[in-house]
Amino acid sequence: AMSRALADGATDPDDVDLVSAHATGTKLNDPAEAKAIRAVFGARADRVAVTSGKSMMGHLLAAAGAVAFAGAVLAVARDEVPPTANLTPEEVDPACALDHVTGAARKMPVRAALVNALAFGGHNATILLRKHGRSRPAGAPS
Repeated sequence: AMSRALADGATDPDDVDLVSAHATGTKLNDPAEAKAIRAVFGARADRVAVTSGKSMMGHLLAAAGAVAFAGAVLAVARDEVPPTANLTPEEVDPACALDHVTGAARKMPVRAALVNALAFGGHNATILLRKHGRSRPAGAPS
C-alpha cells in the first residue's frame, strides 16, 4: 500500500520524512508493518521518522485512519512530528527498530508523510501527504 501511494503520488521514497504507522502494539502486526516500511525505504528506513497517534488516543477502529491523517497534516504543515507516547527506545521490539519519535515532539522538515491504516481481514490503505506548493514532476497526475 505504501509503494502504491508513492507511485500514485509520483513521489520518490527519498522525499518522505515521516510515516504515521498504524502501530497497534501487537506482536504480529507491528513487526509486519516495520518490515513493510523497511521494504519501501530500504537502507533509508532508519532515517524516516515513525510515530503513531494510537499511543495517545487508543485504537479508534474505523476512525483511526482519519485521526492519523489529521495528525500527519499538522506534522507536514508545522514541520513537527508528535511522539509515540509511552514508548522509550529501550522498549522497542528489535523486530520494529526504526527511527521512532519518542519522548517529545521532534522539530524537523517534513516534506511528505505516509499514513498507514490497517483493518481486519488484511485490508491495508496508505495515503500520501506532501507540503503545499511542492512542485510535481513533469507528466505526473494532478
